Amino acid sequence: MPSTTLTRRSLQLAGLDVPALDITGTGDGPLLTVIAGVHGCEYASQAALRIWAGGLADRELRGRVLAVPVLNLPAFWARTPFVVPDDGKNLNRCFPGNASGSLAERLAYDTFTTIIKGSDALIDMHAGDMVEALQPFALYDAGPVEDRARDMASAYGLGYVIRQEPGPDRAVAGTSSAAAAEIGIPAIIAEAGGCGLVERAAVEAHVRGLNRVLALLGMSDAGVPDDGPPPAYLRRFLWLYGRDEGWWEPTVQVGETVAEGQVIGTISSIDGTQTLETITAPADGVAIFMTSSPAVAANGLLLGLGAR
Repeated sequence: MPSTTLTRRSLQLAGLDVPALDITGTGDGPLLTVIAGVHGCEYASQAALRIWAGGLADRELRGRVLAVPVLNLPAFWARTPFVVPDDGKNLNRCFPGNASGSLAERLAYDTFTTIIKGSDALIDMHAGDMVEALQPFALYDAGPVEDRARDMASAYGLGYVIRQEPGPDRAVAGTSSAAAAEIGIPAIIAEAGGCGLVERAAVEAHVRGLNRVLALLGMSDAGVPDDGPPPAYLRRFLWLYGRDEGWWEPTVQVGETVAEGQVIGTISSIDGTQTLETITAPADGVAIFMTSSPAVAANGLLLGLGAR
């Protein structure tokens, strides 16, 4: 009887040789594409994908998995958080990309056209970057396949699921999941881990989530029992920015519930003698992520709030 096969590949993306694993099962099934390392220093998600994908060859599998553990190699090698160091652009703001653009735009374009298009489902794995504390969550985008994407986000088994609406009020544009959703591919962004650390609990949360989605898609019978509490569903994702540069000091922690108008932090002068700005919550919600470094630039990102 034929067995599941694992093939090492090198994908040619924007002139980069990006390592990937191609895992083909013994029966018919969907193509699940899983990427990590869109941000080069979000190591917990990368570690989890390496472990999970490498172990699939020992399992019964229907369909095919294409796994890319570290997509943004320039940022990984340079240890550069958030952006591609060559052009200073955030790769997850560049999808579906531009074939004639800068490196981040070309990498997004090649990733979208080469490995996202043609997939039956997409998981883009993330974690809190080097200066980012984070409460585990999964995000999906509104659109024609959002019901399936919501099922995937729920199955991943993290504490919160956020639906992102299209339009000018969305917290972030140009993501892999939004680009996939626009062409009818159910996609999620799954986040666990923080501050650029490889924490065991975060790695295990990602591995467990990947197994759950695999079972949801009918690709494996060896899913993780769904014995945990259901996720909390949040309607909006609100990102808060500071006006002034200075010393950022949050007064809440990630995962904490906040009320509209509640003080959630301050920005003060470097010498500590003057409060420059008091940050309040614009709506009731949950602190999903926050900048963990005191150093913030003018118009710097401070905190992401999941609104109920």
